[in-house]
Amino acid sequence: MTKFNQIKLFEEKKVRAIYDDVEEKWYFAVVDVCAVLTDSSNPQTYWRVLKNRLKKEGNETVTNCNALKLQAADGKMRKTDVADTEQLFRLIQSIPSPKAEPFKQWMAQVAALRIDQMQDPELGIKQALADYKRLGYSDNWINQRLKSIEIRKDLTDEWKRHGLEESVQFATLTDIIYHTWAGMTAREYKKFKGLKKENLRDNMTNRELVMNMLAELSTKEISESQNPETFGDHIDVARQGGEIARNARMELEAKTGKPVVSPLNAKEGLLLHKDYNKEGKSEQ
Repeated sequence: MTKFNQIKLFEEKKVRAIYDDVEEKWYFAVVDVCAVLTDSSNPQTYWRVLKNRLKKEGNETVTNCNALKLQAADGKMRKTDVADTEQLFRLIQSIPSPKAEPFKQWMAQVAALRIDQMQDPELGIKQALADYKRLGYSDNWINQRLKSIEIRKDLTDEWKRHGLEESVQFATLTDIIYHTWAGMTAREYKKFKGLKKENLRDNMTNRELVMNMLAELSTKEISESQNPETFGDHIDVARQGGEIARNARMELEAKTGKPVVSPLNAKEGLLLHKDYNKEGKSEQ
């Protein structure tokens, strides 16, 4: 069984989703759906209250909801109540919202799109391209970001091949790569950029994306060459990959006088037709 975690956008609001290629169906994070439909400031509480009420009423849809691991706001993989499209159609009936019908149509489109993408993977790339364009990112940045997604997947596939755990071990190795080339863990990097729930890579400049791609590509290539056996070996490989990008970063900074690691984020200056120079000014 293979599951693919993704972020879907409904009216520019994020809905975490996971696709099961064995069952060939989408599962959506129920709390995210509640947030979209209700605009609640605390969708977790809204879902908890609604869930308890529906359970008391003997609602089988709630009973049959699964809990799957999705990425939480802090970047960790946590178990979250999810529902497939059929279950969500039933749950939505219990949530008074003018967005209910448009959301149902959106879910149906997501389900149909995945079938098309499985037959033609290029459609998935086009969808990601459209999503980033809608958010205001430049074509140049989008091209880099899509490439970074491919390189990241190659690395995580390599880690999976060695039987590493997706939650703790993946996060640990990623932190080592970040800290080696950029001097910060993922948490520190996000704080530096003024981020909370946002995706770090979606808030990187072109320079940062390129260096991170170099670090992850190098880590994957070294892993394939050295075939590490223990987690300690993987840590050493992650450091080696990060060092290659760190050396490239330091040489580029020495040649240009411009810092690679930038405090810019998507909301404050990065969107995204501009870059960052050493004085902190934007440039075309």
